Amino acid sequence: MGSSSVNDPNIMEEGGQQLDHVIGDRNVAERSRMLLNAPQPPGLCSEFVSSVKDIVNLPNGNKSYSGEKKKPELKQHVGTVLRGLFPILSWGRIYTLSKFKSDLMSGLTLASLSIPQSIGYANLAKLDPQYGLYTNVVPPLIYALMGSSREIAIGPVAVVSLLLSSMVQKIVDPVEDPTGYKRFVFTVTLFAGTFQAAFGLLRLGFLIDFLSHSAIVGFMGGAAIVIGLQQLKGLLGFTHFTNNTDVISVVRAVWRSFHDPWSPHNFILGCSFLIFILFARFLGRRNKKLFWLPAIAPLISVILSTLIVYLTRADKHGVRIVKHINKGLNPSSAKELQFSGPNVGEAAKTGLICAIIALTEAIAVGRSFAAIKGYHIDGNKEMVAIGFTNILGSLTSCYVATGSFSRTAVNFSAGCQTAISNVVMALTVILALEFLTRLLYYTPTAILASIILSALPGLIDINGARNIYRIDKYDFLACFGTFLGVLFASVEIGLLIAVTISFSRIILNSIRPGINNLGQLPGTNNFCSTSQFPMAIKIPGVLILRVESSYLGFANANYIRERILKWVTEEQENEESKENARTLQVLVLDMSNVLNIDTSGIHALEELHKELVSLDLQLAIASPTWKVMHKMKISKYMDIIGSGWIFLTVSEAVDACIGSKMVISLPC
Repeated sequence: MGSSSVNDPNIMEEGGQQLDHVIGDRNVAERSRMLLNAPQPPGLCSEFVSSVKDIVNLPNGNKSYSGEKKKPELKQHVGTVLRGLFPILSWGRIYTLSKFKSDLMSGLTLASLSIPQSIGYANLAKLDPQYGLYTNVVPPLIYALMGSSREIAIGPVAVVSLLLSSMVQKIVDPVEDPTGYKRFVFTVTLFAGTFQAAFGLLRLGFLIDFLSHSAIVGFMGGAAIVIGLQQLKGLLGFTHFTNNTDVISVVRAVWRSFHDPWSPHNFILGCSFLIFILFARFLGRRNKKLFWLPAIAPLISVILSTLIVYLTRADKHGVRIVKHINKGLNPSSAKELQFSGPNVGEAAKTGLICAIIALTEAIAVGRSFAAIKGYHIDGNKEMVAIGFTNILGSLTSCYVATGSFSRTAVNFSAGCQTAISNVVMALTVILALEFLTRLLYYTPTAILASIILSALPGLIDINGARNIYRIDKYDFLACFGTFLGVLFASVEIGLLIAVTISFSRIILNSIRPGINNLGQLPGTNNFCSTSQFPMAIKIPGVLILRVESSYLGFANANYIRERILKWVTEEQENEESKENARTLQVLVLDMSNVLNIDTSGIHALEELHKELVSLDLQLAIASPTWKVMHKMKISKYMDIIGSGWIFLTVSEAVDACIGSKMVISLPC
């Protein structure tokens, strides 16, 4: 009898099932203990120190084979910090002559485009021409030491130049007080660089993301049109023109200027070379071997137009020219910075706006070309690098510099290998400042206007706007609103609209997050939204809800609690209306998406628990994240709900409810 009972297959199968059930319960209990006994998450100071270490690539310590940490030597620490701050120390060791040949060619090609563009952008920023050239000397050299992008070309750009002139001239008039205007621009540049470096060191790159891609597309398009209209002054040779940047004021100024004496020679000269530059760009796109032609076309235009004006004395017949450009290297501007007076706050505000716009353009350009080459650049390190280029630039008579898309494209097409191309370009500009400034005296302003106009089509992304409209109508609203704000109000209003729409969407999603009802996919242990997967099976007696928010706090806690109670009420009413339906017994709250919680969120959970108890329902929490788990422990909320009702996964929570015989599962 004993032998037969021991060998009975039914008894053995039943015993095996019981053993599996016991082992499964032990595994669940073990995982629950791991969840409940997780170590304390790092605090604010630890996160800041970790961020700084990430910036400079500082290791936390080397591990030996025994698992013990070995303290790195001081030399290793210093070397790691220096390589983190100056990437040139890493790739400079493997730099070869063949790479230098490529960088030399691309740097010279880049300089041929940068010299005329920089003079034009300085004019757009309402500064003397030499300041555009100065900005192509120090910032590129600093970036070559600290930047991680191989292709990006650093210098003045059209959008930042327009932004500076539109904001600064409201505080200091560049005509009445050119010295004060220049000093204010240098101060703004210092503030911009300081903000940029701080963003990188504190890992605050998310601030740039408030200007979404759609907002940038609209901003660039509106700015391109405004810049183009502004160039009508140089292209047509107008003497009197408006300082406003909205399209209505500019069109009105153009209309009034036609009634004043003006020289058509400016228009003929400018349009002729504009057609030449655009035709050279067309040939360069048709034939990749002619990539150098659109790059040197602006320089050829400057040389030829200057010769024409000099030989024909066209400046005596109404053609407006650049005239004097200061010779020599960047003078020091440290003593010209202003840290006192009523306009310091305005300088900081302007610097912050310029910092964000400049960083947005530079990082977008750098990442685009890095993706083509198959490598990655760290946005926070780029912020630090660009920040220091502008900090040191403000001390050497430079205004805000950033990465230029058009010049970066030329640098890439010319075959640059490293940031040495920026060094070659800067050295070439130094030679131009030393030996070519007298030759640029007769350069017509119409040519500078035509060079800027030729670069504007690249700022208008019509296909991008169409894609935004097809993908997300709300994003298109941000794009179109920013475009109209820049075009019909001002650059600042356009940026304000962009930030407002972006913030409104973030706030709306934060204070009104979604609550999804989950069901079990047939044949699996996966629980998914019943709206997305209609075939998902609801567990009788169990309501499973997932909070679709990364933060449960003061802004959305009460809303989430009310939505959960609404779901509970509707579920109870639905079950009461069905015959032989299992009454609701357990609410499983999936908190896998909730990354953090504050005291208001804890209080909302306590209120939710009280209301569920009054309805004779049990609350179970599944998949709490690290910080949420820690705050539930220190707030004693776990004592209220009971540690036995906190689970690693939704599946384990449902199995525990079924195992406790509170609910009965349906076969899948």
